[in-house]
Amino acid sequence: MQLKIENLSKTYSNGVQALKDVSLTINQGMFGLLGPNGAGKSSLMRTIATLQEADSGSVQLDTIDVLRQKEEVRKILGYLPQEFGVYPRVSAETMLDHIADLKGIGNSRERKEIVAGLLQKVNLYDVRKKNIGTYSGGMKQRFGIAQALIGNPKLIIVDEPTAGLDPAERNRFHNLLSEIGENTIVILSTHIVEDVTNLCSDMAIICLGEVVAKGNPNELVASLNGKVFRKLIEKPELDQYRADYQVISSSLKMGKTQIRVVADELLMGFEAATPDLEDVYFAEITARQGLAV
Repeated sequence: MQLKIENLSKTYSNGVQALKDVSLTINQGMFGLLGPNGAGKSSLMRTIATLQEADSGSVQLDTIDVLRQKEEVRKILGYLPQEFGVYPRVSAETMLDHIADLKGIGNSRERKEIVAGLLQKVNLYDVRKKNIGTYSGGMKQRFGIAQALIGNPKLIIVDEPTAGLDPAERNRFHNLLSEIGENTIVILSTHIVEDVTNLCSDMAIICLGEVVAKGNPNELVASLNGKVFRKLIEKPELDQYRADYQVISSSLKMGKTQIRVVADELLMGFEAATPDLEDVYFAEITARQGLAV
């Protein structure tokens, strides 16, 4: 199974160009899509999920033309949007049964078995009779994954799935996504770099509607070997350093501001730093937006 996106573009009626000639090839497994808010991630996800039209380009899922054969795509698609509504006074068991019915699973006994299996898979079986409105944020996200898995989808899209989760819930969610990604294409759209670091063997960074980097996370990090440097400075000096160097990030450390910069050689007064995926992300974003984090 392979998803091939070629020259995909989308401009909204207000003139905002959300996607600019996006081309990606996504194979089975976990694929990370990184980008800041407003980068075009959700626009790309909604287009792949057949929820909005593209202006130009193509999306092919094996033999299926995603932009034209929407019903065929929906049969094998699981989608967890960034925000999804639930009926707060309906139990998880009842809601999943209803969704399974809508997806064409007409046999009630079969639906019952599928629902029970999914609730066990996402660790909600013991609270299956409780109303969804009583669930924590992490439990609702796990319910969202359960509904996305109905029908054994070949393509699963999850948009900002760990936003707002506490560390324990986030870890459980990571484990669940990793397990799912063994047998299908899972696209993880997020602005949390650590999620991609922990989960994905392939990724892309999108900024201002364009793909600015793509590949294996480790290889992208290796491309910055010997090019990332750090220094402790006083906070009032930050603007001047941003003017003089490519500052990709800044953070408080020991009462001072630590900056990280990208350069081709060691800079006077700086020390070498070991690059990570955050450095790759910030380097690409600041190069396009002109902003340092």
